[in-house]
Amino acid sequence: MLDVYAEAAERQWVIPTINTECQTSTEAILAASAEFAAEHGIPDLPVGIGLTNLYFHRPQAPLYTHTGLWQIGMRMFLNDLDILTGPDSPFHRLRVLVNLDHIQWDADRELLEWDLRRFSSIMYDASLLPFEENIRMTARFREERGEELVIEGACDEIREASEEGSGDLTTPEMAERYVRETGVDIIVANLGTEHRASAADLTYHGDLAREITRRVGRRLCLHGTSSVPHDQVRRLFHDGVVKVNIWTAIERDSSPALLEDMARNAARVAGTAHAARLQEEGLLGPAADTSSPADLRFFTTAYRQGIVFREMKRIVKEFLELWYC
Repeated sequence: MLDVYAEAAERQWVIPTINTECQTSTEAILAASAEFAAEHGIPDLPVGIGLTNLYFHRPQAPLYTHTGLWQIGMRMFLNDLDILTGPDSPFHRLRVLVNLDHIQWDADRELLEWDLRRFSSIMYDASLLPFEENIRMTARFREERGEELVIEGACDEIREASEEGSGDLTTPEMAERYVRETGVDIIVANLGTEHRASAADLTYHGDLAREITRRVGRRLCLHGTSSVPHDQVRRLFHDGVVKVNIWTAIERDSSPALLEDMARNAARVAGTAHAARLQEEGLLGPAADTSSPADLRFFTTAYRQGIVFREMKRIVKEFLELWYC
C-alpha cells in the first residue's frame, strides 16, 4: 500500500477512495476505473474503494444488505470484490485498495477484532473524543495494528452539512502534534469541507493544507470532497494531499438522471392509468409520456439500476480525470 502511494507521488497522482453501499455502486466504481485505465494506458491503475461500518452519519455496511446486519453486509462487499476483481473479470488488472472508512473506536469494536488483512487501509476515527484522548486511542491502535494495514487517523471531526455551526479548521500545530504522537500514515484534517454538503457550498483551504504538509510531510487525506466544486480540488497533489474520499457526489448526482428518465417514460414505467393520475395531481408535466403501453423493460430493477450505474460511471471518471491526468 505504501509502495503504491510512493509511486503515486512520483507520478503526481492523488488516489481517490470512493465509498459504496451496494453492488451497483461497487461495480460502477470498478467499471469507470477500468474504462479510464484503458483510455489512458494505465492498465494497473490504483483506485480505492471503501465503506463505513456503523458510522453514525452513514452506516454503509448494514445498507449493503436488506437484513440490516453489518456482518453480512461487510462479507457481501468483500465477496463482491473477490468476484469482480478475480482473474476472469474485466477489472482484474486494477490495483484495488480496500478501505474501511470512519471506523469508530467504540461502535465498531467487534469489527476491530476481525482479521483486517483483507483491507488495505483503515480510517480509525476517534475524532469525537477530546483531542488528548483521540491521540491516545489512535496511537494505541496504530501500535497494535500498524503492521497489518495503513492507518489513517482523524485529527478533527469532519462535520455533517446538517449540523449547526461550523467546525474549526485544523491548525498546523494540532496536525503536527497529532502525527508526531500517533504515528499515523495518513491524517484527516478539517480543511473546510463537510460531509453531505451540496457542491459549491464551501471553500477548500489549500493554503492550510500546504502549511500542514510543510510540517508533517505528504500524508493528508481530504474528506468531504463532494462539498466543493472541481476547480477547487484539481491541484490537490501540490497541496500535499495523497488521498481523497468521495461518496455523496456519486449518489447525489446520479439520482436526477433516474428521476428524469422515469418521468419521461411514466406510462411505460407505471401504466397509463397511474401516469395519468400523477399528471392530474400535478406531479408530472405535459412532457411526460402518459399514453404509451406499459413495458416490462421499464418495470425492472435492472432498468433502474442501469441508469444509476451509467451515471455513477460518468461521475467517477470525472473525478479520476482530476487527479490522474
